[in-house]
Amino acid sequence: MNIISNILYWISTGLLVPVIVLLIYFFLRALLLIGVFFGQYMAERKTAAMLDSRIRDLSPGEVITFVESLPDADGSMAVRYLKAIVKAQGNEARIDLLVSDYELEADKNVATSKILTKMGPILGLMGTLIPMGPALVGLATGDIASMAYNMQVAFATTVVGLVVSAIGFVTQQAKERWALHNLIILDFVAQTIKDLK
Repeated sequence: MNIISNILYWISTGLLVPVIVLLIYFFLRALLLIGVFFGQYMAERKTAAMLDSRIRDLSPGEVITFVESLPDADGSMAVRYLKAIVKAQGNEARIDLLVSDYELEADKNVATSKILTKMGPILGLMGTLIPMGPALVGLATGDIASMAYNMQVAFATTVVGLVVSAIGFVTQQAKERWALHNLIILDFVAQTIKDLK
């Protein structure tokens, strides 16, 4: 039994460095995500202001004209798909495919946030539990310096993991809300174009 316990102990202590490296990587990734997210936020606000103010009140014939008048340089994923849907007028299967493609691309856009939301707490908890073993050994042997160092590592990894998760969670919620809002407009335009026969 001691051999099995020692093997598990060596495995867990050997995982501490990879866990810390991954936490640092995800923390840097979360900081990059904040910058990208801010740019997306500004673009989504601009797109929402353009679409919400007009599209719901237009007649079916005016919807096509309005979508064609949207600026190409906007860079918005929703505008790009709206223009593609208008070009596919008369081809219902292609319109349905474009709406489905938008859903997939929107989900891909949310993927990084989802990964951060889940991996932050997992790595933070691993980084907390792994040093607790050596900290308890240090306490038992009276090595307070070793115990204090391991406890410092344990608390630091928890905090970094929670920060990563918080950034991921906030960005995920906003991106999912944007995607749902844009999908409603895409569905509306797609159905309007399908009804024009």
